[in-house]
Amino acid sequence: MAEYFDSEIPHYFLCPISLEIMKDPVTVPTGITYDRDSIEKWLFSGDNTATAAATCPVTKQPIIDLDLTPNITLRRVIQSWSAEHGGQRPPTPKPAVTKYDISKTLRSAKSPEMQIKYLRKIRSISSSNLSNRRVIEAAGAVEFLASLITYHDISIETRNEALCILFSLHLSPTSLSSLNTLDFISSLTNSMETGNFETRERSTTLLNQILNQPDPKPSVLSELKPRFFIELARFLFDRISVKAYKSALQVLIITSPWGRNRIKAVEAGIVHILIELLLSNYTPDKRVSEMILMLLDVLCQCAEGRAQLLAHGAGLAVVSKKILRVSTLASERAVKILHSIARFSATPGVLQEMLQIGVVAKLSIVIQVDLGSKTKSRSWEIMKIGAKAWRSSPCFPEKLISLIPS
Repeated sequence: MAEYFDSEIPHYFLCPISLEIMKDPVTVPTGITYDRDSIEKWLFSGDNTATAAATCPVTKQPIIDLDLTPNITLRRVIQSWSAEHGGQRPPTPKPAVTKYDISKTLRSAKSPEMQIKYLRKIRSISSSNLSNRRVIEAAGAVEFLASLITYHDISIETRNEALCILFSLHLSPTSLSSLNTLDFISSLTNSMETGNFETRERSTTLLNQILNQPDPKPSVLSELKPRFFIELARFLFDRISVKAYKSALQVLIITSPWGRNRIKAVEAGIVHILIELLLSNYTPDKRVSEMILMLLDVLCQCAEGRAQLLAHGAGLAVVSKKILRVSTLASERAVKILHSIARFSATPGVLQEMLQIGVVAKLSIVIQVDLGSKTKSRSWEIMKIGAKAWRSSPCFPEKLISLIPS
C-alpha cells in the first residue's frame, strides 16, 4: 500500500496484525488499536472461541470483554492524511451494531405478524461481520431462535429462518452446550425430515457442532429416538455434499456407542449404506473412508451390526480391500472390524469367504509391516481363529502356512 503515497506512512496508522493502513481502527481493552476486520478474525477464530478468554496479539494479555471501541480520532486522521498524500481516502464505516439494537430487534421479532421481517433483518446483520454475530449471541438471540425452532405451532418458513441464523452465528461452546437437549435435537430431526437439502445440511452441521463438545451429556446421548438415526441414514443415502457428509458421520460416531444406539443405527440401515459408499468410492477424501470404517467398527461391536455386514454380499470384501490402501488409521479400523467378525461370527461359511476374498493374504502382510502392536496382535488372533479351516482348504496358499501360529 505504501507505493500509493509520496511519503512514509506513520507507523501508528498500520494495524499490528495485517501491517496495512487501518480502515476501521478499534481499540481493545488492553489499549492497543487494530483494524476491525483483522482483530475480529483473531478474537473470534476457532482457537480463541474455544478458550475462556482470547488474548491481545501485541500484549498477550487476556481479553475478557470483547467489545471493540471505535478509535474515531485516529480514523479521521488516517482519512485526512490519505487524501493529502495522494492515496484513496478510507470510507467511513457504518456504526457498529450494539446489544441494545439487537435486543430491540428481538423484541419486535416476537410479534408473529412481524417475525419473518425481523428475523431477516437479524440474518442480514449477522452476515455483515464476525463482531455482529457475537453481539447477536450476547444479546440473547440463541435462546429466542431455539424457542422458535422447538415451537410446534409455527410456520416452516419461520423455523427455517431461525435455523439459518443459528447456523450462521458460528456459536460459542457455551451456546452450543445450551442447545444440547433432547427437545432441540428432536426439532432438528424434524427439520431433517421435512426440510429441503439446504435445511437438512444446516441441521446436520448444527447437530455435529452441538454434540461434538468436550463434555458429553449421557442423559441426551442415551435417549435418542430411532427417528434420529433414520434421518441420518437418509441423509447419508442422499449424499448432499462431502462436508455435510462428514458432519453426519461424525454425529453417528459420537452417538452410536451410547445406550442402544448401535442397534438403532443398524436397524435404520446405516451398515448397508456405509458399505455401498465404500464400494462406490463416493469421494477421494481419505478422511471420509476413515470415518466410514470407524463407524462400521463401532456398529460391528453388536451382533446386529455384524449380521448386517455379513448379509451384504460385498461387506467383508470391501472392508478387506481398504487395508493398506487408504491410511494407517483406515487399516487399523478395517482389521478391528475383521477381528470382531472372526471372534463372534466366524461360521465355517464366513471363514471360507474370508479365505476366498484374500483376507488371509492381507493379514499376512499386516503382520510383517509396521501398523502398530495392537493391529498386529489382532491380525495374529484372526489367523489363530481361522487356522484350522484355512489349513485344510485347497484354496489356502502354501506360502502362508508358515505364518499361521500352530
